[in-house]
Amino acid sequence: MRIAEIFRSLQGEGFLTGTDSVFVRTSGCNLRCWFCDTPYASWKPIGDDMSVHDVARRVVSFALEHVVITGGEPMLHSELIPLCDVLSQHGCHVTVETAGTLYLPLRCDLMSISPKLSSSAPRGDEHRRWQHRHARTRYAPEVMQQLMRDHAYQIKFVVDQPEDLSEIDQYLEELPEIDHESVMLMPQGTDLAELREAQTWLEPLCRSRGFHFCPRRQVEWFGLVRGT
Repeated sequence: MRIAEIFRSLQGEGFLTGTDSVFVRTSGCNLRCWFCDTPYASWKPIGDDMSVHDVARRVVSFALEHVVITGGEPMLHSELIPLCDVLSQHGCHVTVETAGTLYLPLRCDLMSISPKLSSSAPRGDEHRRWQHRHARTRYAPEVMQQLMRDHAYQIKFVVDQPEDLSEIDQYLEELPEIDHESVMLMPQGTDLAELREAQTWLEPLCRSRGFHFCPRRQVEWFGLVRGT
């Protein structure tokens, strides 16, 4: 499997925020969000081909309980199935980060799903092909339902503008099995000032609708740099 980076950091998003973790970032993605903050794993994927054994050996060498497998889109890699098995056998708590468009029958402790809204589509005439593909594949309700049946989960919607809330409401109406206690709204942004400005209107909306507000603590703690 192609790996962009493996590093130790603090989890900055979701219910495990603040947890000391090993991050495994796979390279390659089936979507092209305009605001992607890891273009080296999506728009211009880089990385080294590594065996499941080598990835697991690197992860275990950190001697941490929590492991986060992220991307890109990790579910593109069938090697994720044996990798999760090996990490579980080593006693690791495994979180898999996914956009919820692809399914693999794997074992993990937390499925962290970030469904992509229509506002995430790539922009510009030069990206017409990706715009059509993004619109066609970003919403996969059957995959979402299967992931939620198989795993403990959290759902993080990236919100770029207040108008996104109506689309989130529609999404939740179409998938009523989603536990609203597991839903988080996270502001789009990679700059601390930008995130704080978005928080002023998004956090009250979360409270009024019964959702969790999800800050991006890694940007607050480290800035937008690799290895965090």
